[in-house]
Amino acid sequence: MKYSRIAEAYEKIEATTKRLEMTDYLVELLNESRTDLIEKIVYLTQGKLYPDFVGIEIGIAEKLALRAVAKASGYSEKAIEKDLQKTGDLGETTQKFMNKKAQSTFFSTPLTVQRVYETLDKIANSTGSGSVDLKLSLLAGLLSDANPSEAKYIVRTVTGSLRLGIADMTVLDGLAIAFGGGKETRIQLERAYNISSDLGRVAKVVANQGLEGIEKFKVMPGEPIRPMLAERLSSSEDILEKLGGKCIAEYKYDGERVQAHKMGDKVVLFSRRLENITEQYPDGVEYIRNHVKAKEAIIEAEAVAVDAQTGEMKPFQELMHRRRKYGIQQAMQEHPITLFVFEVLYVDGNDLTYEPYPIRHEQLKHVIDETKHIQVAQSIVATNPEQLEQFFEKTVEGGSEGIMCKSTNDDSVYQAGARGWLWIKYKRDYRTEMTDTVDLVVVGALHGRGKRAGTYGTFLLAAYNPDEDIFETVTKVGTGFTDADLQKLPELLNKHRISHKHSRVNSMLDMDVWFEPSVVIEIRGAEMTLSPVHTCAMNVIREDSGVAIRFPRFTGKYRIDKAAEDATTTEEVIEMYRSQLKKIDG
Repeated sequence: MKYSRIAEAYEKIEATTKRLEMTDYLVELLNESRTDLIEKIVYLTQGKLYPDFVGIEIGIAEKLALRAVAKASGYSEKAIEKDLQKTGDLGETTQKFMNKKAQSTFFSTPLTVQRVYETLDKIANSTGSGSVDLKLSLLAGLLSDANPSEAKYIVRTVTGSLRLGIADMTVLDGLAIAFGGGKETRIQLERAYNISSDLGRVAKVVANQGLEGIEKFKVMPGEPIRPMLAERLSSSEDILEKLGGKCIAEYKYDGERVQAHKMGDKVVLFSRRLENITEQYPDGVEYIRNHVKAKEAIIEAEAVAVDAQTGEMKPFQELMHRRRKYGIQQAMQEHPITLFVFEVLYVDGNDLTYEPYPIRHEQLKHVIDETKHIQVAQSIVATNPEQLEQFFEKTVEGGSEGIMCKSTNDDSVYQAGARGWLWIKYKRDYRTEMTDTVDLVVVGALHGRGKRAGTYGTFLLAAYNPDEDIFETVTKVGTGFTDADLQKLPELLNKHRISHKHSRVNSMLDMDVWFEPSVVIEIRGAEMTLSPVHTCAMNVIREDSGVAIRFPRFTGKYRIDKAAEDATTTEEVIEMYRSQLKKIDG
């Protein structure tokens, strides 16, 4: 299959602002693809070569890619760099220079999907002495044989800025329609993806074996399970009512969520974004290897920074010192952790994700050999609001964020990859009128003026609506940013910059710049209000009005541990607004 067919589909997908059209173009591509290439095509469409947990990235810096474009096009690096400063998109610049290619290639070979994938794979796996020159040569070779459109998407792929905006759910929709018999079969595909975290493998199996093959997916150590997420409520009474009058309440620790897979002596740690973070926590690996009483197990824990002298818990931001490639041993000594285990999903061949939470909780107590370094999360069984309030106050005093309340009902299974009312967060912030912090996605920006000229001045933020798989605007923020933030944010955002409003963003506002939903930041506001211009919860509270946050301020916290789909949800915003009204009425 020619790579030009993929580039053609990407051109159409990138140009549309309509989600249904995007899905249609994807289905066309999948239907025309050879089944033995489906896996590779899905990975390439995600802008990667393997699922995230494998940890292999293409890893071409923009400067090296620019050199490859110069080598393939015959133009000087200086000329290409000058144009890049105008476009802000090396892919667009590449297309322009390959269009007016100075040195003709008489013997160019049409690119195939197989060749592009294999060449990118060689680039990704090239290390050591001479690897930079090899990467340059391989990439320039591809670009020399590429047409301008192909070259644009190859460059965007290798630099991690594909910007198609195709989310996992859109791919699953496309696979369900193309190979599953219709969109209604997505639920089976989604379950397979949620327990394997490998969209390419799901695609390969459904394309070759149909839904029968999908049914054979099992929880397996080594393949991360997409994490279950919680809703939030603002009172103990509401929580118990929602959970049927009884719950298991646990400390909600202010740390990094870790999913640990034990396979004999081998231990692998994954972040909530399913990245392999094993090397960042060698101490955590030892705790699990020595104190999880099973040959094979999958558990979830909160890695919490602790004071080396006092043993007191420290805030999440302290763990940023552990996010490094070098100096891990020093960071481990200076910023030790304790693992607070709160979930067990698999033990020695037994998939526990279908078991009710009380059974999983009991199993967890048996599988962990507790020490001061690894402990089962503190919890109680609560049947009345007073118990819940007392436990809540105890957790806050002990340095926790609040509590997580979990259903004890027969249907309290582990909902991999889903957010639901089986788990409910109750945090200290929710107790006061809009001192809540919310995690919102940057979807647009206005250019700065005055002192902020040359950077962004105001950012458009959105909450996530999981029912529609879209992002709905809730506020614009321009305060709380330091000079360092204003330098850092363009670096974070520009690789996600697109030419038009993203098809998954619902906005009535015009912005100078649009971004694909990716970067999540923490915001604190003064209050919730109804708004005719923000689309979050539009028509839910009042017709022709959404819910907005007034006087927002950036807290300084970048939620790099969260994907866009992990941001505060529309439902949570609605609940926070209604909770605010209750306090006013009270």
